[in-house]
Amino acid sequence: MRHSYRLIKGGLAIATLASAVSLLTACTTWLAQRSPTELGTHTQQAIALPVQDRQPEYHRYETARSVIHLVRVPVGGRWQVVPRVTERLSLLPQFAGNGGGDGAAIALINAGFFDPANQLTTSAITVNGALVADPRQNSRLMGNPDLTAYLDRILNRSELRRSLCGGEVRYSIARHQDPVPPGCQQQDAIGAGPRLLPSLDLETEGFREVVNGRVVRDAIGSDRPNARSAVGITAEGDLLLVMAAQRPEAPQSSGITLPEMAQFLASQGAVEALNLDGGSSASLFFQGNTFYGRVNAEGQWVQRPVKSALAVIERSP
Repeated sequence: MRHSYRLIKGGLAIATLASAVSLLTACTTWLAQRSPTELGTHTQQAIALPVQDRQPEYHRYETARSVIHLVRVPVGGRWQVVPRVTERLSLLPQFAGNGGGDGAAIALINAGFFDPANQLTTSAITVNGALVADPRQNSRLMGNPDLTAYLDRILNRSELRRSLCGGEVRYSIARHQDPVPPGCQQQDAIGAGPRLLPSLDLETEGFREVVNGRVVRDAIGSDRPNARSAVGITAEGDLLLVMAAQRPEAPQSSGITLPEMAQFLASQGAVEALNLDGGSSASLFFQGNTFYGRVNAEGQWVQRPVKSALAVIERSP
């Protein structure tokens, strides 16, 4: 099914530099963003900002079943995306502070999977080269007889990596056990899954099982509409943080499927993409505003504490 994504609102996250060139650029960007866009079309800017001057941007799209929140993060300049993890589950805005001394975050999205019963991770998380959240330490995961046949795949799911390659920060999506490319040093990684682009890897990552053409297991309801979160990487290297929310007027039937999330990310220029924890965990924070994804039966937003997040921070000079 082909979907049309209607741009409702967009804007630069932070004011550009107060020089004449930056002011002219901001004006052309403002005018361009006021024109509605449809799936597969792209706004042209009259003047391209230098990478060091580009800012994270927030956009809001609507479909018949969902409201999609997107933060586009320019990579290669002042901004970077890093994982944050807590000992105890926390609401997403609580991740915005000066976590680990790396600065306050202007944007956040919920990230890895976790067990709400014991508050332990089921996704691997690496921070500054050290494994800080290990799913192998979660006894409810490792000792679950229903998951024994899938454990090898669960422990090798896809993750977003931040690496230093020849002094340059580079983001990629790889399986947890994939080697780091020569000349690169992995700094951070946060696992979730499945990979959405360039292919939807449900079976190889242990989310879905198909026997004789029949789906016998679908751990995340991949073909059912739901609130979803994801991260994408464009051909230019920018990161896309995307949260698709349900509609309060139709809590039981709204949201998007995983194939639809992959299609939306591709329409925004992503060539690689990773699904993050969704459903009640789906949430996105941008400059003091928090958007939640799941709606309960009364039409109210579900504010669920989560284990980890991806944080957009400004790099130190």
